[in-house]
Amino acid sequence: MSSDELRHGVKLSSLDQEVFPGAGATKREMLDYLEAVADRMLPELRDRPLSVVRVLRGQGPFMQKNLPKYTPDWVERMPLWADRSRREVIYALGNDLRTLIWFGNQRAIEYHVTLFRGEPTTGPTHLVLDLDPPEEGPFRLAIDAAKLVREALQADGLDGAVKTSGSKGLHVFIPLAPGQSTEDIAAATRAVAARAERIDPARGTTEFVKERREGKVFLDSTRSGGGTVVCVYSPRNRPGAPVSFPVRWADLDGVKPSDFTVHTAPGLLAGGDPWTEEMPEPFVLPADLVEEGHTIPIARVAAMHEGKRRAKAARESG
Repeated sequence: MSSDELRHGVKLSSLDQEVFPGAGATKREMLDYLEAVADRMLPELRDRPLSVVRVLRGQGPFMQKNLPKYTPDWVERMPLWADRSRREVIYALGNDLRTLIWFGNQRAIEYHVTLFRGEPTTGPTHLVLDLDPPEEGPFRLAIDAAKLVREALQADGLDGAVKTSGSKGLHVFIPLAPGQSTEDIAAATRAVAARAERIDPARGTTEFVKERREGKVFLDSTRSGGGTVVCVYSPRNRPGAPVSFPVRWADLDGVKPSDFTVHTAPGLLAGGDPWTEEMPEPFVLPADLVEEGHTIPIARVAAMHEGKRRAKAARESG
């Protein structure tokens, strides 16, 4: 058996097939990429319940949370109760290279993690803003929105690191000291988004309903609590196999998402790891930020109530 067929104790298959339609990369190249970035990616995956997007041949992509029965015994796992489906879900923990290679061989393309490590009661390790530009808008809009967020953060003594989403937006991560409640962190996330919007309402919006965003970047504050976010260095199921890649704030003006793919990203890391180098020491959230956030409705809930109100008004007027 050649080394290409057995890697880190994992038996591999179909290595020369394109890993998903439009990827421009074979499964072997995807596994090479995961191996190349593992030293940087595994510390971010560690002890975080893992959901993956898999693309099987001849099928559309699907999100897998619950581990299949054929998962090897050596894959670390964590059971968590899912309120929505009223059942226990067995999540993988991406704690070692062998697990990462096994998932890659299973055609797992994207790696999404919780904001907490271990049990949910430990709370999020980061406050996260997801900056989502309009469908046809240039990436420059997301860059400008990230600068708004950073300005809002720095006005309150905070800072963070930024990465591409691997799609069309950016993620800003603010590290948090342990012991802060999930509810307070979620509230502070809403307040940061609102403050960034106030700095320049022509560029950023906290409007949850897409049709009302008027071409602005959505400052998404809903990645909190039990939410997940694509892991730094994770590939994405997009044409050309882009990856979610960290960018130094000083370099942000000169980048675009297509700069970072499974082919190009490993070579760009020769100069170090922008993610850990740009990430500041963990913060305790300022009281004024938390207090303001608790006065701001949760965007998804507010949009749902607004939808119900409009539907009722339409029925009554009809």
